[in-house]
Amino acid sequence: MTKKKKEKQKLPEPLETQRNYVLCGPIVNTHTSTATSASMYMPLGVDNAWDFDDWTGHFDIQVQELSPERLVFDMIGADPALANALRRILISEVPTVAIEHVFIVNNTSIIQDEVLSHRLGLVPLAVDPNALAWRSGEDAAGESNSVVFKLAVRCSRAADGSMVNDKVYSRDLVWLPSGSELPDETGCRFGRSQEGMFAAPPRDVEQNILLAKLRPGQCIELEAHAVKGVGREHAKWSPVATAWYRLHPEVVLLQPVAGADAQELAAAVPGLFTVQDGQLVVGEARQHEDKLERVRRLLEQDKWAEAIQLRKRKDHFIFTIESTGCVPAEDLFRMALEILAAKCDKLAARL
Repeated sequence: MTKKKKEKQKLPEPLETQRNYVLCGPIVNTHTSTATSASMYMPLGVDNAWDFDDWTGHFDIQVQELSPERLVFDMIGADPALANALRRILISEVPTVAIEHVFIVNNTSIIQDEVLSHRLGLVPLAVDPNALAWRSGEDAAGESNSVVFKLAVRCSRAADGSMVNDKVYSRDLVWLPSGSELPDETGCRFGRSQEGMFAAPPRDVEQNILLAKLRPGQCIELEAHAVKGVGREHAKWSPVATAWYRLHPEVVLLQPVAGADAQELAAAVPGLFTVQDGQLVVGEARQHEDKLERVRRLLEQDKWAEAIQLRKRKDHFIFTIESTGCVPAEDLFRMALEILAAKCDKLAARL
């Protein structure tokens, strides 16, 4: 049996526009707030209460672009609170693995120990966070909660006078599946090897991140211990280069535009505006987002403000997730949804 969609009660056209769209003016945007009160339009006989069946009937996600590093999708029929919750979870609550402790054996380079440690912490690591347990301050470091890397680089001069190993890159980090080689100093002891514990060997995401520069005779030798964490604690654990959204734009005609006016608009914003049979035709604003600022500037003139309208749909979000490479973008979205669902379950249990 197919569930019938519940038709949303309509308001008079001006109010319906205010409820559903942000109107973009030449100086300020108007009607930017979302109507959430159930009784807001009750004097007009319209119930504005949120309805689950209505929401599920209209909610949709349409993927526009998908790669391991980037996911772009349309979220249609969502409240701004939902979109912003996903954005904040992606930035600060989806776990990753990053270097937390650096034990420096020798560093004769010009870069200070603390600066080098900070740079190492910001190197994205391709390590499955689900394979590691959380480590609190009281827990001992072991194979279940830590990943150990070694970095040992010494610069020398070749017979022809050129320098060897004069640059230290992230690719010089070597995974130690058997754990720390300095257990007494680091306090990290593995009960067994981590071989086979991960689907792929832990490594840096980008191999050409420059960490330091050396001169002949200088060296860097250290151990770096990575643990599981979230961006809320430190940005190095944030899995996204950025996660952001924008509202779906529309350009509509408020009245027919023809003749010389149509030609003028088509010349001012080519591609978005075209002339067919002497009448102005508006294209898909989404395909011409780089030209929408021109439309906004046109609205400074009264004659165009009365003829065209630039607006953005309040419940249609164009969402972009750019992964740092630690976790594929598609998996980040799935993990964010799972975290959001867990929050909802926790809240529901307290009601």
